[in-house]
Amino acid sequence: MHTVHSRRIARRSGTSLIVAAVALAAIHAPALRPVSAAAGQSQQKDVVDLTITSTGAQIKYAVPDFVAINPEAAADGKTLAQVLYDDLDFEREFYLIPRDTSASIPPPRPGAPFPFATWNELGADGVVAGTVQRTGDSLHVDVRLYDVRRQQPVFSGGYDGTARSVRQIAHTISDAILLQQAKLRGVARTKLAFISDRDRERLDGTFEKREVKHVYIVDYDGFNPRRITVNRYLNLNPSWSPDGRTLAYTAYSPSGADIVLSRIYEGLPLQRPAKGIGNNYLPVFSPDGTRIAFMSTRDGQAEIYVMNVDGSNLRRLTNHPADDATPTWSPSSAQIAFTSTRGGRPLIYVMNAADGSDVRLISPDESEADRPTWSPAPYNEIAFTARTGTWYDIKVYDVATGRIRTLTDGKGSNESPAFSPTGRHLAFTSTRTGAGQIFTIGRDGRGLKQITREGNNQTAAWSSN
Repeated sequence: MHTVHSRRIARRSGTSLIVAAVALAAIHAPALRPVSAAAGQSQQKDVVDLTITSTGAQIKYAVPDFVAINPEAAADGKTLAQVLYDDLDFEREFYLIPRDTSASIPPPRPGAPFPFATWNELGADGVVAGTVQRTGDSLHVDVRLYDVRRQQPVFSGGYDGTARSVRQIAHTISDAILLQQAKLRGVARTKLAFISDRDRERLDGTFEKREVKHVYIVDYDGFNPRRITVNRYLNLNPSWSPDGRTLAYTAYSPSGADIVLSRIYEGLPLQRPAKGIGNNYLPVFSPDGTRIAFMSTRDGQAEIYVMNVDGSNLRRLTNHPADDATPTWSPSSAQIAFTSTRGGRPLIYVMNAADGSDVRLISPDESEADRPTWSPAPYNEIAFTARTGTWYDIKVYDVATGRIRTLTDGKGSNESPAFSPTGRHLAFTSTRTGAGQIFTIGRDGRGLKQITREGNNQTAAWSSN
């Protein structure tokens, strides 16, 4: 196949065909049972639902170590506090007092008065304080958010889990606090899927010394990487279903490229809804999870198609001698943005998702553009890869105004953007540190964070939960 996307993907990524189903129930995050996270706020008379206010420009939070009820829980108390601190800091809605500064104040022991005056001297508006108890492999965590100025707790939660779920408990607390205090959905419990060659396996069925690229998933902050694919071919371009239970990706084998659906937590047989007709690439779920848009050569030319998740109701949307690739759905599912060479070079276009009509160019000033991704509501933006000199940067198109802004800083080559489910962050591939790695960044271009460090890692997708 000779599409602009396949030529660039040969350099950046890779694809594969899964040959066996495998049970992956072990990659489930350990179950958490919130014992008072919501109902506890009404049960405890001293906890009220208030938003912490500040006299400064930004509300200041402190997150001291959680108090260990027994010695076995000491490390858990430090981990809970550090992960919770990092989660809240990632969202950038609050100012986080450095942990070494807050460590100067001894954490309050259970039953002792909370030292509001001391925290007030340190300048904290809110303090997240908790306790953790370990019994064998079981954990119980209690947490409160204190309003220092009002001198009362405004949030309370209790969580049960296992020793393996300590980070997940912290992520859950972070999302709960962000929702209550900032009325914003957090991403602490989300995951990234991406492609990696970190295993250094060689491809089957070829004399070329090329390495297998597998699909991995990882927590949003880079912890707990888990491999999904088990073959010895190339795998490419994962896409999450809206419920976070299924991954779609392109899989290559000696017989060609096809779309594979893997229900990663259930161990069910892999599905190929495109049925191996032609070569099929770049699947992406519609926002309601019922359809998949993808690129296919089944009619001889690289075109955009849409089908139901089970492969039924196949419709061809584009019909042009040029190459059409990399579809992405609008939040309402009414439109699809895609890459096409119909203007003489790869650029980003938008069309109606129902029938492919009303095609219009949205990146006219770019020398080359590829890999669009449409933000979720409430934003209405399309991020894409754009050539800047000899490398690439991430740019964002505002659908309402038509304005385009550059997100990355020209360091290395920055490609394949993917919005978080909140639209406030993006993941992307960058060579700024040498090999291709996954990074995240705020939609304002701030808060850059490296997620992967092992091997070459590409084409991230961000789960919705």
